Amino acid sequence: MTSTGDIRDAPVGTRSRLLVPVLIAICTIVAVVSSVGAPLIPTVAETYGVSFTGAQWSLTITMLTGAVTVPVLGRLGDGPRRREVLIGALAVVLLGCIFAAVPGNFALLIVGRGLQGIGLGLMPLAMAIARDHLDPPRARSCVAALSVTAVAGIGLGYPLTGVIAHVWGFHACFVVAALASALVLVSAVVVVPSSGHLTRHRLDVTGALVLGAGLTFLLLAISLGGQWGWGSPLLVGSFAAAAGTLALWARHELRTPHPIVQLRLLRNRSVLTADVTGLLAGIGMFVLSSTVIRLVQTPTDTGYGLGRSAMVAGLVLVPFSLASVAANRLLPAASRVLPKNLIMPIGALAFVAALVVFLVGRSELWVVFAVMGIAGLGVGFTFAAMPALIVSAVPQHETGSALGVNQVTRTVGGAIGSAVSATVLAAYTVPDTLYPTADGYEAIIVVGAVLWLVTALLATVLPYARRRASRTPKANGSPRGDLEVRHGI
Repeated sequence: MTSTGDIRDAPVGTRSRLLVPVLIAICTIVAVVSSVGAPLIPTVAETYGVSFTGAQWSLTITMLTGAVTVPVLGRLGDGPRRREVLIGALAVVLLGCIFAAVPGNFALLIVGRGLQGIGLGLMPLAMAIARDHLDPPRARSCVAALSVTAVAGIGLGYPLTGVIAHVWGFHACFVVAALASALVLVSAVVVVPSSGHLTRHRLDVTGALVLGAGLTFLLLAISLGGQWGWGSPLLVGSFAAAAGTLALWARHELRTPHPIVQLRLLRNRSVLTADVTGLLAGIGMFVLSSTVIRLVQTPTDTGYGLGRSAMVAGLVLVPFSLASVAANRLLPAASRVLPKNLIMPIGALAFVAALVVFLVGRSELWVVFAVMGIAGLGVGFTFAAMPALIVSAVPQHETGSALGVNQVTRTVGGAIGSAVSATVLAAYTVPDTLYPTADGYEAIIVVGAVLWLVTALLATVLPYARRRASRTPKANGSPRGDLEVRHGI
C-alpha cells in the first residue's frame, strides 16, 4: 500500500495540474444535477398530469438511489478499479440526463432521475483520488473544496433550473445537464489517474443489497410520512422494517471479512462524531433551504409571504452557494488565526445566527438574501473541515468507504430535513387552507436552531477525540497519514 505522499501512480505535467479542477467540476456538476428536481416539482405535476405527491418522486428517487449507492461506490473505489468506477458512474449520470430530457414520458423521467442519483456517490471517490495522488498540501485543500461542492451545487442548481425552465422549458434543464455531464466525463477519462496499485477486495454484494433495502424503507417512510399520516400503520411498519433490516445489515457487516462499510471504524470517536455531526448538519441545512424557498413563494395576502416567483426563490440560494465556497477559501486563514478545534463549532453557530436573523427579519427579501449568505458561511466551514477529521482517523485504504458513509449521513439528513420542514409547517396549516400560519415558520426556525446548537456541541468534542486517535497507530501499523492532526484542518 502506498502512502498519500507516495505519488508513483500520480499524473504528471498538465494532467497533474488539471486533476484538482476536474475533480471539483465532477462533484459540482453532479450536485447541480441532483438538485435540479426540487424547483421543478409543480411544473412536472402540471406537465404530466400527475399529483404533487407523484411529481415529488422526481426528487425522492434521486435521493433514494444516492443513499443506496454511495457506500457501494465508496467500497468499489477503495480498490484498483477506482478510475473505472468513477467513469462508469459518470456515464450512468449522463444516461439519466438523456432519459429525463425526453418529453412526454413520466416513467422515463423517474428512471432518469434515479440514474442521476448514482452520481451522489462520486464525492467520496473524488476525495479518495485526491488523497492518493496529490501531495499533502494540495490534497488537504482539494478535499476541503470537494466537501462544499454539494452545498455550492444546490445554490447553483436551483437558480439555473428556474432560469432555464422559464426560458426554454423544464426539459431543457436536463439537456444542459447532459451536455455538462458529457464534458466532465471526457475530462475524467483524460485526466483521472489509475489506482492499480491498490489491493482488490471482494465486493460484499449481500451487504449492499440489505443496506439498500434498509435505506429504502427508511427514506420511503421519511418522504411519504406526510401522505400516509405520521401515526399510520404503514408508516410505523416502514420504520420498523427499516430498523430491523439495518440491524441485520450491521450484524452481517461486523461478521464479513470485507464489509461494504467498515462499521468498526465507528469505534473511533472522530469518525463517529463526524458522521453524527454530518447527519445533524444535513438536517439543519435542508430545514432552512426548504423553508426559505416556500416562504419566498407564499402569496403576500397570507400576511407574511413575499409573493415572489420560483426563479426569485432559486436566486435566494445564490449567496448561500457563494458564501459556502468563500468559506472554503477562508478556512486555511481561519485555522491559522483561530484554534482549530473551534472551526466547526463556529460554523454551526454562524448558522444559528442566520436563523435568528431570519426569525426577526424574514418579511424583507434583502434580509432573506443576507440570511442565506450567513448560513452559507456556516455550512461551508462545517462541511469543509469534516473530511479532514475523518481521513486523519482511518487507514488510507478505507478512505473511500469512510467518506462514503459520511456522504450517506448527509444525504439521509437532507431527506429528514425536508420532511421535518414539511411536517412542522403542515401542523400549523388550518384545514382546508393551502398555507400555514406565521407561527409555523417560527416553530421550524426554532427546530433548526436547536439542531445546529447540538451540532456545535458535538463538534466541540472532536478535538479531544482527534488527539486520542492520533496516539493510536493505524491498523497496518504505519504512522498517521498525510492529513494527520499535525497538519491542521
